[in-house]
Amino acid sequence: MIETPDNFYAGVRTRNSQREYFMGTIGDRWSVFDNNVGGERISVLPDGNVGIATTTPDPSALLDVSSTTKGFLPPRITTAQRNAIAAPAEGLVIYNTSEKALNVYDGTAWSSMKPVPPCGLPISISHLVSGGVAPVDKVVSYGTVNNIPGDPTKCWITRNLGADQQASGASDATEASAGWYWQFNRLQGYKHTGAVRTPSDWLGVNSGNSDWQAANDPCALELGTGWRIPTLTEWSNVDASGGWNNMFSAYASALKLHSAGYIGSDAGNLGSRGTYGYYWCSSQDSESNAWNLTLGPGESYMSGDYKGYGFSVRCLRDY
Repeated sequence: MIETPDNFYAGVRTRNSQREYFMGTIGDRWSVFDNNVGGERISVLPDGNVGIATTTPDPSALLDVSSTTKGFLPPRITTAQRNAIAAPAEGLVIYNTSEKALNVYDGTAWSSMKPVPPCGLPISISHLVSGGVAPVDKVVSYGTVNNIPGDPTKCWITRNLGADQQASGASDATEASAGWYWQFNRLQGYKHTGAVRTPSDWLGVNSGNSDWQAANDPCALELGTGWRIPTLTEWSNVDASGGWNNMFSAYASALKLHSAGYIGSDAGNLGSRGTYGYYWCSSQDSESNAWNLTLGPGESYMSGDYKGYGFSVRCLRDY
């Protein structure tokens, strides 16, 4: 029904047995009016300002939502889904269900609105298989530390990513201390009990001419925006300044690095847990090899190894 009952109203009235609405102009604004509750639900002013549950949106706001009992709900997506957004616009806002925080794109990178606890305090992380990174669901409390010789301005976690506990010694061979393993520049982490690998799928061949890409960084995806895998320079500086010459001196540092072993690139079997440790850098050495910190009974050095190996990951962020 088209109604123009007077000079104040002009529009369409719709009704059924449950509800009656008026949609049209009221005075100088366009409105959706709910006759059952006797109020305007949406108002659009001549200057384009939109009010929801208010007829007087603030002049400084293009959209003004008024309520004392409800909130504004942005799109809720995981970190992986956020990173898959093609060409995000500067100022784009989402709620990150992986971080449990609002994220804003500044035109270059995503930033988190979640308060960052001071370095030195633990951070509790809920790892979920559904995120495409963690091999199992679990909650881990990671210790954090800074003032590490060679790179004192960074904040580090004090156990391997995915580890239930900090290693008890340089030769700790337990799965709980080892944490998970990653192939270079791949999202998926792997748990290995020594007999069973989770997940069971394994891609032995791994090559690609790039450093570890931010969209695939398990530190950022699991711990939150700002966390990342150390670069070759950062690991090299810490190794040299710490005076490490074997896995025992590396464990004696505040980082408590230890011999978590590796997963072989061919069959995906576990090796050297308790005798050697390998920690990825984010920097590649060549199309087929990437840099890592290698720790053993008599050595501590930067090595370029095949990207198909599964090595440990230790995370840091700028402090």
